[in-house]
Amino acid sequence: MSNKNYKFGTKAIHAGAEPDPSTGAIMTPIFQTSTYVQESPGKHKGYAYARGKNPTREALQKNIAALESAKHCLCFSSGMGSMDAVIKLLRPGDEVITGDDLYGGSYRMFTKVFANYGIKFHFVNMTNAENITKFVNDKTKLIWAETPTNPTMQIVDIEACGEIAKKHNLILAVDNTFASPYLQNPLALGAHIVMHSVTKYLGGHSDVVMGALVMNDDKLFEQLAFIHNSCGATPGPMDSFLVMRGIKTLHLRMERHCFNGRKVAEFLKTHPKIEKIYWPGFTDHPNHSIAKKQMRDFGGMISIVLKGADLNETFKIASSFEVFSLAESLGGVESLINHPATMTHASIPKEEREKAGVVDNLLRLSVGAEDIEDLIDDLKKVLG
Repeated sequence: MSNKNYKFGTKAIHAGAEPDPSTGAIMTPIFQTSTYVQESPGKHKGYAYARGKNPTREALQKNIAALESAKHCLCFSSGMGSMDAVIKLLRPGDEVITGDDLYGGSYRMFTKVFANYGIKFHFVNMTNAENITKFVNDKTKLIWAETPTNPTMQIVDIEACGEIAKKHNLILAVDNTFASPYLQNPLALGAHIVMHSVTKYLGGHSDVVMGALVMNDDKLFEQLAFIHNSCGATPGPMDSFLVMRGIKTLHLRMERHCFNGRKVAEFLKTHPKIEKIYWPGFTDHPNHSIAKKQMRDFGGMISIVLKGADLNETFKIASSFEVFSLAESLGGVESLINHPATMTHASIPKEEREKAGVVDNLLRLSVGAEDIEDLIDDLKKVLG
């Protein structure tokens, strides 16, 4: 599928997928092989060993690249594997500017793994781009941004970050997991690399762990492809097949996530047991105007702070739902509820996470695709 002018839903269904030449199968086959026969040493049909290339994975990579209107995509065995590859572009002494509200696994990797190799990370409030410029120096090489952030839904101005990156010759990488390509395309706003935890909205069915990096720059692609093959964090063909199947309904699922997310957010906004709600669709949400500019809708991720609840009461509430399941992860068709302080963000020191608003009585909701009446009823039964 070469015509880049197709609309999103058409690309989600068709991009990267070609009928199998041997059978005409409309679905991309699962090439479950570790190696490929060569005609003579070094002479083959583009495939030598499956860590480097696999036809099923290549079809998926073409598909994800098309969704971000990009030239290149590399899929990894997890979202953390894709992040790991980006940081491996750096050298000891290099510096990274990133957000102070960040997925706990990202914080852990930065502080517990790569800081040991002499890479310095600055955790700053990125909702105001001017805060970023204060930390730029001749050692700065990378800006790593999440938007919306996990879990307080901070909105980072991607275009403003892109201008800073361009001015100082930096790489801007954007974690686009919460928005998905359906809602936001950072490359078009000045990002150099877009990262996805494919596990989430792209896969969409809570049955795959995978990551992806998307880019237009040929040199960056060559560098990351070398790391991808050399370090080996590559996904298998079965997972690639499952994600391709999931993406075929991404646009339909995201429409429902956004619809349900709005209804749930509006219900919780005025609930007497909710002290604070984080959802970028509200006009009083910080940087709402930026979210409206760079996103097509506001998604299904919501965080709430329970009024006056201690840790035990917060645990009891989180464990009392029937339709919302208490679990890590997000972006699947089923609704999930999560306690970041002890689950996804447990690796962040209490003082640091509380500065960013990740308090003990905060819960994060991933609003799924169920009937909205059942979701609201579930919330009413638990919250009263």
